[in-house]
Amino acid sequence: MDTEQPLGAARPERPRANGGRVIRIAWWGVRFIAALSLFVGALQLMKTGAASLDFLQPGGFLVRNAGSTLGLGWLGALFVLSGSPIAATASTLVAAGEKAASAGAEHFTEIQGYTMLTGSRLGAAFVVLLTAVLYASRAGEGERMAPLSTAVMALCTTALIYVPAAILGYGLLEWGPFHDLNIHFPGQFADLIDVVYGGLLDRVQDLSPVLVFLGGLGILLLSFKIIDSVIPPMDSERFEDSKLTWLRRKWPMFGLGCLVALVTMSVSVALTVLVPLVAKGYVKREDILPYIMGANITTLGDTMLAAFALDSPAAVRIVLAGIISSTVVSLFLLTFFYPQIRRAIWRFQRMMVKSRPRLAVFTAGLFLVPLTIIATSGVVG
Repeated sequence: MDTEQPLGAARPERPRANGGRVIRIAWWGVRFIAALSLFVGALQLMKTGAASLDFLQPGGFLVRNAGSTLGLGWLGALFVLSGSPIAATASTLVAAGEKAASAGAEHFTEIQGYTMLTGSRLGAAFVVLLTAVLYASRAGEGERMAPLSTAVMALCTTALIYVPAAILGYGLLEWGPFHDLNIHFPGQFADLIDVVYGGLLDRVQDLSPVLVFLGGLGILLLSFKIIDSVIPPMDSERFEDSKLTWLRRKWPMFGLGCLVALVTMSVSVALTVLVPLVAKGYVKREDILPYIMGANITTLGDTMLAAFALDSPAAVRIVLAGIISSTVVSLFLLTFFYPQIRRAIWRFQRMMVKSRPRLAVFTAGLFLVPLTIIATSGVVG
């Protein structure tokens, strides 16, 4: 008697497998919509709270001038281990200041918002150094230098781009035609936000502005955590079966950095990916500069979304100035000075990672520099 199972016997399992796939996709969609809803709602709460916060009003020590807000953005990104929430905060402060300006009151200016956004970029890569230290602590004796040097190169390259880009962006914001740009989502989008969040904002009007602002910031951080869990992880396992020799060239690496930061919506995630990739030899340390430059441009995509969600042309302008200026500086340096920059940053990182005291001073400087900027700006301003 033939006891073999017919070939078609396994086919009834397909609907069950397809059903499981549908459930997973639906669950992904629910989490993504929840994260996006929290993200937009958090921005509305922060905007409402910021409008009444004394220490964020003009003349406050932390926002006395453009220098103070540069240091504030830098320190904020260091402490929350991400630049995106701080950049979104800069957008909310600009949006609140725009509303105050329309009423003829003193306000948080576009330039202050722009320098705070720039500071958030300078501090965002600190998480790469923290990750590198943890990764190096588990690596073998001969493998500890690669993660640390990757982090130092990421921090140096970010500063190399955003310091001159800050000057270019300042010029853009002061340029009449650019300052007159009035870009925003269609009015129906703002109406939808009012319908969804208007009741919540009415209820928090009588609460402490500090509580509203910090509550919004907490929800914003939660939304980024959920977004990180929704987005597929970009780690070394994704590259293990691929030969990436063609990505060791300048422009492909630049394009990859743009893509990864755009998909993950976080330069912290995009740059942290480099630590295991370099440690396992999939990517050479000397080839990562274009990747870092690309990631530092498209990471502002989520900040632009925040600016649109706030229905603030001024917030859109500061983000657009950041994107344009960082793109121009990156393309200019990659096109004309890539070999020189590559050698200079390579030598600097070797000086830092080969000496523990120098590395300790470098790390301490990440905190001392913004603190010094805030203190000096407070005295001068």
